[in-house]
Amino acid sequence: MKRIVIVGCGVVGAAIAYELSLCPGLHVTAIDQATPAQGSTAAALGVAMAVISHKVKGRNWRLRERSLRRYPTLVAELETLTGQTVQLNTQGILSLCFDAEDLPRWRSLQQIRQRQGYSLELWEPEQVRDRCPHLNPEEVVAGIFSPQDFQINPTALTEALVAGAQIQGAEFYFNQPVVGFEVEASTGENRPCTAVRTATQTVEADAIVLSAGLGTLPLTQTLGQPTLLGPVLGQALRIHLDSPLGTPDFQPVVNGHDIHLVPLGGGDYWVGATVEFPPETSLEAALAMSPEAERLEEVRAGAIAYCPALAEGTITQRWFGLRPRPQGQAAPVIQPVAGYSNVWLATGHYRNGVLLAPATALAVKDSLLECGFGDRR
Repeated sequence: MKRIVIVGCGVVGAAIAYELSLCPGLHVTAIDQATPAQGSTAAALGVAMAVISHKVKGRNWRLRERSLRRYPTLVAELETLTGQTVQLNTQGILSLCFDAEDLPRWRSLQQIRQRQGYSLELWEPEQVRDRCPHLNPEEVVAGIFSPQDFQINPTALTEALVAGAQIQGAEFYFNQPVVGFEVEASTGENRPCTAVRTATQTVEADAIVLSAGLGTLPLTQTLGQPTLLGPVLGQALRIHLDSPLGTPDFQPVVNGHDIHLVPLGGGDYWVGATVEFPPETSLEAALAMSPEAERLEEVRAGAIAYCPALAEGTITQRWFGLRPRPQGQAAPVIQPVAGYSNVWLATGHYRNGVLLAPATALAVKDSLLECGFGDRR
């Protein structure tokens, strides 16, 4: 029985734990300095933009497509296994185009997706108004509707992944920060890590996966291989309206000017966007910062511009959090740690942690199985 230790239990770490728990011959342990779905997962709206993304080839598209294919079976498995409901909006994503010069790019994407077997619809402003009467089509030149993209509740998903992995025999230790690693003395280029140490215990390991988001840097510094991740601020408002916007039976996620309008049911909506810190802002400084009220008001005003009815809503919650963006390399970082024979990174997903969690978990599983950890049956 090979012992796999995962450090970090956001949505990505939980997905890795679940997928590995399904593999014969593996014993999975996950450790987190907090409770599940904190950190970057708590800074996510769960909007999964795969088909509507302009990523059409290479690793980034392959990861998106793999997650897109895995999600329907994954959610069904989790709900059956755990009895928990994972809130999932499968009514698609509508992106509003305000610049006619962008239309050729969208038409090109539509043709590419058609060849790949996916649907992408380009709506005239009149069709936007008819399908979504709550939207203001005055400055809209087109609506790009992706029926196969979706939105999922990140917290509910993470909790279901943890519960499912536990049912399959995985162990979880929460509120236990990792303080170090035990490394076997070796004269070779690649040394093995033999254990993960917390303040209260030592967990022996045959392989280790670091999926700690913004906590990755201190862990990799301990190993002498620092992985730089910059913090990116996400902000959102929860707004309640007396009745659902538009047509009650058609509630897609709407994106305009990179501001998401996310239906939650019962007349509740998230309105949110990502705001990047200046490059010189350190992680320590970012963690100490408070969200800027002016920026959040700009987000609200931007959403009201394309959905005027939001102005009548009541703000019931303000939310902000940080996402990890790799510095000097593409997101996400899914690779072995240099100098070690049995340590992998699965981190730095920037804005796409929820979307790419299943694909990341499968990629990590593939790597471990190829290296002889576990049984491919």
